Amino acid sequence: MASLESYLGGLLARGRAYFSRDEVAAALGLRPSALAAAITRAINKRRLANPRHGFYLILRPEDQIAGAPDPVEWIDPLMKHQGIDYRISLLRAAAFHGASHQASMVFQVVVPRQVRDFDLGRHRLQFLYQAPRAFTQVNQPALIGQMKSDAGFATVAGVELTLLDCVRYFHKAAGLNGVAQIVKDIGAEASPRLLHKAAEAYENSTVRRLGYLLDLAGHARQADALQAFVKRAKTALPLDPSVRPLMKVLEQPGERNPRWRLLINEAVELAE
Repeated sequence: MASLESYLGGLLARGRAYFSRDEVAAALGLRPSALAAAITRAINKRRLANPRHGFYLILRPEDQIAGAPDPVEWIDPLMKHQGIDYRISLLRAAAFHGASHQASMVFQVVVPRQVRDFDLGRHRLQFLYQAPRAFTQVNQPALIGQMKSDAGFATVAGVELTLLDCVRYFHKAAGLNGVAQIVKDIGAEASPRLLHKAAEAYENSTVRRLGYLLDLAGHARQADALQAFVKRAKTALPLDPSVRPLMKVLEQPGERNPRWRLLINEAVELAE
């Protein structure tokens, strides 16, 4: 009967560094208690990591300091194991598309279900919920791409979804100024047609805030593609709803932006 160690070596030899409990149980034929004990010993020896129940990562020596490989190498099999569709987005996606000013300290994933965040070694994974109907509408081949790693490919938001996601979840994407810098860095790469198409699935407030930031960054074609959404707006909203009480903003009519029906209650600073 093969041992757990030989099973792990065989997987690595085939270029695979993950497995499920069901797979190893079928391969080794161990009693559940014996298998659990073997897996626990391997975890204690830092040979395995366990990001989710029933799913394991094989740690190579170079992975052991960080406690796990880069999540891009295993997020796809993990999400398939859980039966959840996904896309990598926000800061990691922005960096993938060429944003150079934001260091990605967290690996952020948009999902159509409530999923608990977790830490694995030095890595922090954060899951951001998008309603299933909207998620299905935008998580389509024209709007997503593939991020390559040594272990294969993972689904990543295209430029258009990255911009919309960053604005929608701006408080988790380095704040308003951080998102504005991302818009400046990669906004010119967005297709106006695809940006308009994707925006249909987002809140009107998100689309208007993105339009304003695109204008500010000088990406006129992309901003103009979102202008039609302003006509649907019922009220003017603050650019940053988190910084000042709305009543104070209403007392400053000079800070209104009629093009996007926004109350500019926060100065946006962009680096050169």
